[in-house]
Amino acid sequence: MIFTDSVFVLTDAEPMHRAHAAVEQVFADLEDSALAHLPSGKFTANTAWLTLAAAAYNLTRAAGRLASISHAKARAGTIRRHLVHIPARIARPGRRIVLHLPPHWRQADDFTDLWTALGQRMQT
Repeated sequence: MIFTDSVFVLTDAEPMHRAHAAVEQVFADLEDSALAHLPSGKFTANTAWLTLAAAAYNLTRAAGRLASISHAKARAGTIRRHLVHIPARIARPGRRIVLHLPPHWRQADDFTDLWTALGQRMQT
């Protein structure tokens, strides 16, 4: 049994509820990252943080989709922990960048898929 003061029938209200929940999840992700710095007291600083937060969120979500199916559904903080803050050693033979990943790192395959996808997109 559901009690509500909404004028919509249940079949119309349910998709709106789901859309609202998705937006709330995005807000939670943003507040967990760059939006934690707001409000700063300066309008220009708030504008910069908001712009950077939106760009970082979109890039993080795109990286998650390129990496794996599980990361496509993950929160932005999980993607940052698994794919951005990586335990790698950087080497530069010639003009290339080589990342030496730990041998038994659980996200190595997902990171390799992301690295390969980004490399293919940057060459075209």
